Amino acid sequence: MSVKLVIRRPDDWHLHLRDNEMLATVLPYSSQIYGRAVVMPNLVPPLKTTSAISDYRERILGSMPENHHFQPLMTAYLSDDSDAKDLLSGYQSGVIKAVKLYPAHATTNSAHGVSSVDAVMPVLEMMQKERIPLLIHGEVTDSHIDVFDREARFIETILVPLLNRLPELKVVLEHATTKEAAEFVLNGKDNLAATITPQHLLLNRNALFQGGLRPHNYCLPILKREIHRQALVKAVTSGSSRFFLGTDSAPHEQGKKEGACGCAGAFNVITALSIYAHIFEQENALDKLEAFTSLNGPRFYGLPTNTETITLIKQPMFVPESIEVVSGGKLIPFLAGELLEWSIVTD
Repeated sequence: MSVKLVIRRPDDWHLHLRDNEMLATVLPYSSQIYGRAVVMPNLVPPLKTTSAISDYRERILGSMPENHHFQPLMTAYLSDDSDAKDLLSGYQSGVIKAVKLYPAHATTNSAHGVSSVDAVMPVLEMMQKERIPLLIHGEVTDSHIDVFDREARFIETILVPLLNRLPELKVVLEHATTKEAAEFVLNGKDNLAATITPQHLLLNRNALFQGGLRPHNYCLPILKREIHRQALVKAVTSGSSRFFLGTDSAPHEQGKKEGACGCAGAFNVITALSIYAHIFEQENALDKLEAFTSLNGPRFYGLPTNTETITLIKQPMFVPESIEVVSGGKLIPFLAGELLEWSIVTD
């Protein structure tokens, strides 16, 4: 008899939906499973104003299947020239739910990101006062710092001083990947939290090179050593309310992923919940899965939990080899062609 697990409908607190044809392709995979998602603003051009963010939200809602009930939670792209008054107005009107800090050139479409914390301090001071969450891609970008050390160095040199300066600022360290990050969040105050992706719980950096280069396992922040993966697993299965689901699902067409300079990002929305269930089961912590997927995020953001439920069943789920993009081309899902242990049942 299959094991069945019924949980509150989860939310995805870190999601890339892109735009236009790619948006139309990937959105239904999220809106079928998740009640809400925090949608990233790193489009081209980046979404820095309330007006642009509102227009993007309408495009998302216009691309959603009629029978899906899904709420996009919109974010603003923080840059050196961000307008604090406009961001506050967007937040107070309900258009903006959080602000995203990308260090300049840290990841996909981050060229317009923040050059230094001092450059955006007036905005951050306003955010602390108004309790607006700051979502951080926590990596330094100095070329002389090893790519595997950039998250730990960011915490040490940027995040710690920032929180010393603004101790009540609400911060989510997104897609945490290291032992240092897990311990920093566990030992922090209640205004500090983190999202963790399925790939960083499942894989270590060996997965980038097994049998040759594996471009569909390449994401930023990059996969780390096994000691870091184990620390992340321990953190999310500990029962701490400071960790919650954030897939960081980031679609790129197959050619852009597999090219000579492949894009970073894993299109994992199809496989994420199955992976999370597998990890929690391995740690004998299935009783803590619902808090991670469905309760901790709403608590941090001050939102109600979803009233609907979804069902996870312990039976094989085949991951498709590819998905056709509306405009042509293909997406390769994370773990394409593999057989996972948990299947998702949605109404």
